[in-house]
Amino acid sequence: MAFKPQSESDEAMSEINVTPLVDVMLVLVIILLVTAPLLTQSVHVTLPKTATTTADVKEQPLQLGIDMQGGITLNKIPMTDLTALETALKDELLRNPEVGLHLYADQDVVYAKVAEVMATVQHAGIAKIAFVTVEQ
Repeated sequence: MAFKPQSESDEAMSEINVTPLVDVMLVLVIILLVTAPLLTQSVHVTLPKTATTTADVKEQPLQLGIDMQGGITLNKIPMTDLTALETALKDELLRNPEVGLHLYADQDVVYAKVAEVMATVQHAGIAKIAFVTVEQ
């Protein structure tokens, strides 16, 4: 390490020696690497045996489809008109008040037809409507 003689310059030293800082940081990293595996504690527990049970299966949502010609199907059963659809939906709603509905509409269907069907579904009292699309 070279020192400047004080007689040449009376200015303050403007350089910072980072070597001790690097040494301290390396020691801290080594301590962290050594102690980290010791911090994980595991408790060995023997769990009790139980009988197998079946999971609660939620009722599947209704499948409402509108084909290219405007035909309506509810769970693959053709509906003659919107009043028959509304009656069938009200019957399903009486069986399960939390029933949901998946709406499948052909891409060539006129939007007015989809809007009519959605209004019928809403008028029947079903609030959970999901629109199903296909990824391309």
